[in-house]
Amino acid sequence: MPKMKTHSGAKKRFRVTGKGKVMREQANRRHLFEGKASKRTRRLAQDVALAPANAKGIKRLLGL
Repeated sequence: MPKMKTHSGAKKRFRVTGKGKVMREQANRRHLFEGKASKRTRRLAQDVALAPANAKGIKRLLGL
């Protein structure tokens, strides 16, 4: 059986913590910052854990 290939799009968008949680970046932090509060853009800079319902499928794409 050949090796599983990591999904190229998934490896750019998600990372797995030491405890196995899948982390993702938040949306709305690419452009148009004039209309967004600084407090909001700082909050959006933080990574958040992926919802458990989606984590299983993403882990499969990452080869875990």
